[in-house]
Amino acid sequence: MSSKTVVVGMSGGVDSSVAAILLKEQGYNVVGLFMRNWDSSINNDYLGNPNLDNDICPQEQDYNDAKAVCEKIGIPLHRIDFVKEYWDYVFKYFLDELKKGRTPNPDIMCNKYIKFDYFAKEAEKLGGDYIATGHYAKMEDGYLKRSHDQNKDQTYFLSQVSSKQLKNVIFPLGDIDKTEVRKIAEKHDLITAKKKDSTGICFIGERNFKNFLKNYLPNQTGNIVNIETKEVLGKHIGLMYYTIGQRKGLEVGGTKDKLFVVGKDLEKNILYVCEGEDNEYLLSDSCIVEDVNFNCNLRPTEMTAKFRYRQPDNEVRVEYLDDGNLLVRYNNVKSVTPGQACVFYQGDICLGGGIVKEVRKDEKKLWYLL
Repeated sequence: MSSKTVVVGMSGGVDSSVAAILLKEQGYNVVGLFMRNWDSSINNDYLGNPNLDNDICPQEQDYNDAKAVCEKIGIPLHRIDFVKEYWDYVFKYFLDELKKGRTPNPDIMCNKYIKFDYFAKEAEKLGGDYIATGHYAKMEDGYLKRSHDQNKDQTYFLSQVSSKQLKNVIFPLGDIDKTEVRKIAEKHDLITAKKKDSTGICFIGERNFKNFLKNYLPNQTGNIVNIETKEVLGKHIGLMYYTIGQRKGLEVGGTKDKLFVVGKDLEKNILYVCEGEDNEYLLSDSCIVEDVNFNCNLRPTEMTAKFRYRQPDNEVRVEYLDDGNLLVRYNNVKSVTPGQACVFYQGDICLGGGIVKEVRKDEKKLWYLL
């Protein structure tokens, strides 16, 4: 393998660190590439974070960690700036979807446009025959498959990556679990061995979501209304802060039952809620899926699907529509939401996915879901 060069996306985390180690042990010529996709210094959205020393920008800390890892294992590290591309293709999409009252997944679009597009083009300039990331996923026989560690499997976030983009991709962590990844990092005495996994928005990280969004979208308070009784229960802080099925963050009183977000009226600025987690208003039996991407030649009509990352697989039946969209039927799934990803599977194979356009019940579009 020594004649083949792999460019690894080094994030400054433990997963990409161990991915680089495994590739080097397999005999590849390994090159690290760090992507800077967000400019926290301009946005001033990292200052005062108690988890950071000396107000170091999180991405600068990640770069320093990635650099230390590459020096430790003896591979070069390059750095590339994709701040503009990330804003144009990922963050702007994120904001536009929130304005529409939908629930976007920027991590999925980051993979589609940044990690497996702009990153891949830069890797080619560096002489890379392959690219590799620290995702928990597999490529086998041309198919994208779930990882060995089912709890960490990240194929959901790769659902918009095309077959062409996946052609020369290696996922070194596909056959090991997170515990083993940590052990390998500790064995090599890496600075990232015990580093906390990143959470929050892709490349932006943990934030006070409400305070963060105020920098970009004006929030407008409005009524919280019980969708069944039409009673006004309280005030919401802005429709963009809520997603369908959400229970926490509803500041209302006077009810003994748990309240769940069930819909939004953008024109009237109303947030609809219902009582009880098994309420009929939370259930649907079909949806229209747009922006469909299949990453292989399989086109079954019966498969399973996930509408949320941590959700169990749901059995679905798919009708391929003339406009390129899909009609996806299922049995009473809770909290399917416009803007979410619908990701398809056949066993361990991730077939790809699309974006939920509208949600239906008994063949009718649910009026309270946008």
